[in-house]
Amino acid sequence: MTRKLLTVSISLALASASGYVHAQGNASAGKAKAASCAGCHGEDGNSTMPSFPKLAGQHQGYLAKQLHAFKNGSRNSPMMAPLAAGLDDQAIQEIAAYYAGNKISANPAPTLPAGDDDDAPAKTEEQKKAELAALIAQGSDLYRNGNLSREVSACVACHGPYAEGNKPASFPSLHSQHADYLIKTLTDFKTGARSNNRENMMHMIATKMTDEDIKAVSYYISTMK
Repeated sequence: MTRKLLTVSISLALASASGYVHAQGNASAGKAKAASCAGCHGEDGNSTMPSFPKLAGQHQGYLAKQLHAFKNGSRNSPMMAPLAAGLDDQAIQEIAAYYAGNKISANPAPTLPAGDDDDAPAKTEEQKKAELAALIAQGSDLYRNGNLSREVSACVACHGPYAEGNKPASFPSLHSQHADYLIKTLTDFKTGARSNNRENMMHMIATKMTDEDIKAVSYYISTMK
C-alpha cells in the first residue's frame, strides 16, 4: 500500500511539474508575440495611458476570451480587430498566459479631473480632497452593497471582495485598473456599445447606474490593490 501511495504521489508531482513547465513555455512564447501590444498596454501589460487597460495579472481564460471576441467580431473594436485577426488559438493562449503571469502595478493616488464649468469658483485643496474622499466612499459602498432602491447589484458578488475576479466564471479581475478605462467600459455596457458578456449581465446592471455611480465605483476600484 505504501509503495502504491508513493508511486501515485510521484506521478502527481511529475504531472504538476510538467504542467508548470508547459505554462512557463506558453508565457515565454507569449512575451515575444505580445511585443506589438506594448505600445498601448505596456511591455509587461501595465499600461501607463489611462484610456488603455492594464492586462497584467488578468485571468488567462478571460484574456483569451476577449481576444477571441475581438477576432470573431462579437466585441467591436476597430483597433483590436485587425490585431486579433492574425492570431491563431495557440498564439491567443500564449499571449494570455504571458500577461496573466505578470503582476499588475498599483495606481498613483487619484485626483479629480478639472471641472467643465470655467465660471465656477476655484476649489481649495481641502475641498478637492474632501470631494475625492466622498466620491471614493460612495464607490466603495456601491461596490460592496449595490443600490437596492435602483436595483444596482453589488460588484463584490461577481468580482470578489478585493476585485480579484472569479477565474472559473470568467469574471475579470478589476483591482488597480485605470479609472478612465473603467468609466469607459461601464459606459459602453450602459449604452450597449459593448455586449459580449454572459446574458448581457453588465448591460442590465450598468443601465441602472447613474454617471456619478459609474465615476464613483471606477475611482474606488482603481485604488484597490
